[in-house]
Amino acid sequence: MRRVWAVFGWFMLAQAAAAQPVYKCTLDGKVSYAEHPCAIGRTTELAVPPAPSGAEAAAALERDKARLAALQKERSTLEARAEREERGQQRAARAAAATRQKCERLRLQARWAEEDAARAGKATSAAARLKARRQAEALAVQCPA
Repeated sequence: MRRVWAVFGWFMLAQAAAAQPVYKCTLDGKVSYAEHPCAIGRTTELAVPPAPSGAEAAAALERDKARLAALQKERSTLEARAEREERGQQRAARAAAATRQKCERLRLQARWAEEDAARAGKATSAAARLKARRQAEALAVQCPA
């Protein structure tokens, strides 16, 4: 029984608190809010909207929960998309680095083949020139730039 009276008392206090007017006091450009009218300065009584009923509050809570769930779903979708894009960019960067490394290796091999052809004696000169030409062709095919 005490619990019932305690709940009833809290309910009455909540109703009384909701029914009290709120005053906006302006003095020297500063604004303050109080439960009582201002002694000095300009006073404006603010209209306090009535507290929503239990059904309205429950409906508002459900709407808020649904909106929160939708926003969380949208956020997780956007985060997943961003992660996929980041992984794709990392994959593309690794592929570009591998291509650059391969092209540098082919350029180095072509330069070495040209040096070998320039130093080759009469007997191996034709074979060295052929090897240098093939290295240059492989470089041109693999790395057109």
